[in-house]
Amino acid sequence: MTTLKSKLQEDLNAAIKERDELRSATLRLTLSAITKEEVAGKTKRELSDDEVQKVITREAKKRREAADAFAQGGRPESAEREKAEGEILATYLPKQLSDEELRQIVGQAVEEARAAGAEGPRAMGQVMKIVNPKVAGLAEGGRVAAVVKELLAG
Repeated sequence: MTTLKSKLQEDLNAAIKERDELRSATLRLTLSAITKEEVAGKTKRELSDDEVQKVITREAKKRREAADAFAQGGRPESAEREKAEGEILATYLPKQLSDEELRQIVGQAVEEARAAGAEGPRAMGQVMKIVNPKVAGLAEGGRVAAVVKELLAG
C-alpha cells in the first residue's frame, strides 16, 4: 500500500523526468510543507495520510488566495500560475461536495439543531458541530459557514 506522501514523491520524480517545471515546482513545495510539518514540535514524526491531506488542502487554499490577490493586483500571469498549481494539488484531494450535496447535509444538521431546541443565528455553533465531522475535507469551511448562515436565516 502506497502512502499519499510516497505518491507525491513518485509523481515529483516523474515530473522531473518529463521536465514538467510547473508540476515539479508545485510538488517540491508541497513535500517541503509536509516535511516542515513532520519536524515541527519536539520530535520528528511520520504524518498519516489524513495529516498529509490536511497539509495539501492548506497549500491548495494558499494557491487560491494568492491567485485572487494577484488577479486583484493586476498580475494575471502570476494569478494563472497560482491557479494551475492549485489544480495540480486538487488532484491529490478528495472530490469536493457539490452545492446541492452540501445544502442537503447542512439542512439535516439544521433540523437536528432545531429538534434540540436551537433557533436562529445563535444556533450556528451547534449546527457547525454537527456538520464539520460530516464534511471534513470535502468542503471548505467558508463555504460551509455561508450555507449554514443562509439556512438558519431562511
